[in-house]
Amino acid sequence: MEKRRLGRLEHDSSVLIYGAAALSDVSQDVADRSIQEALDGGINHLDVAADYGEAELRLGPWMPQIRERIFLATKTGLRDRDPAWRQINDSLHRLQTDRVDLLQLHAIGDLDELDAATRPDGALSAAVRAQEEGLVGAIGITGHGHQAPATHLEALRRHPFATVLTPLNPVLWRDETYRADYDALVDEVRRQDVGLMTIKTVSRRNWPDGREHSHATWYEPYADQARITAAVSWVLSHPEVSGIPTAGDVGLLGMLLHAEQNRIAPNEAEEQLAGDGEYSSPFLAMPF
Repeated sequence: MEKRRLGRLEHDSSVLIYGAAALSDVSQDVADRSIQEALDGGINHLDVAADYGEAELRLGPWMPQIRERIFLATKTGLRDRDPAWRQINDSLHRLQTDRVDLLQLHAIGDLDELDAATRPDGALSAAVRAQEEGLVGAIGITGHGHQAPATHLEALRRHPFATVLTPLNPVLWRDETYRADYDALVDEVRRQDVGLMTIKTVSRRNWPDGREHSHATWYEPYADQARITAAVSWVLSHPEVSGIPTAGDVGLLGMLLHAEQNRIAPNEAEEQLAGDGEYSSPFLAMPF
C-alpha cells in the first residue's frame, strides 16, 4: 500500500487509514477478522474515537502485539476541559496503552463548536495537558459538514494543530463555495506543514426516508466495487491528502483495499460518479 508523509509528524501513514468506527457495534471475533484484514492489506494507521461505541475496547486486545508498528489515533468529542481530560485517560485504558500518537478534537464542524473547544476551559486545554504529560504525541482536529474546511482553517489560526481531518469527495468539490473553502484550507495546511486527512470518500447520499439501512454507516455508502474504486481513486489523486479513513462498516473494507491497489485516472473516476443522478452531499441531513 502507498504511504504518505503525515505532515510535520513525519509518519509515513498508509493512504488507507483504518476507520475503527466500523467496530462500534460488532463482536470481538468480527473485529479481530477486520483488524487482521486491515493489517494484511498494509494499513499502519488506526483511527478510533471515544464516541465510537465499543470500538476502543475492540482494538485494545491488539495493542500488546501491534502497538509499536502502528500509528494510533483517537478522539474526544467533549468540549469541557475536565470531562475531556477524563475521557482521554479512559480511552488509554480502553485501548490498553499508555500513549496515543494523535488525539483529535472530534466533530468540530462550525465556529460554535470550535469556540467551545478552544475557550480557556475547553477540551483543547485538556489535550495540551495530555500532550505535555506524554499521553498523546500530537493534537489534531476533525469535523463534518459544509462549514468544516472554513472552520478548520480558523482552527489553524488559533492553535498549531498537527493534523486536520475534513470532508472531501467529488460531489462536495462541485460546490464552488465548498471548493474555495477547501482550497484555502489546503494553502494553510501546506504553510504549516499539517497532515491533511479527508473523510466521506465513499459516501453516496443521505439514507432515503424509509429505506432500510444495509450498512452501519450513518450515510448511504457506495457498495459496488466500480464506484468505490472511482471514489478512492479521485480523492487519492489529490497530493495534499495524506490518507482517508475506511468507511464505518467492516463489510466495505475489502473493496476499499482493492480500490487502493487498482486506482483509475481521476477524470475517469469523476465521469463514473457523475453518472449517478442521486449522488449528493451526506451533510444535507446529518443525524447528529
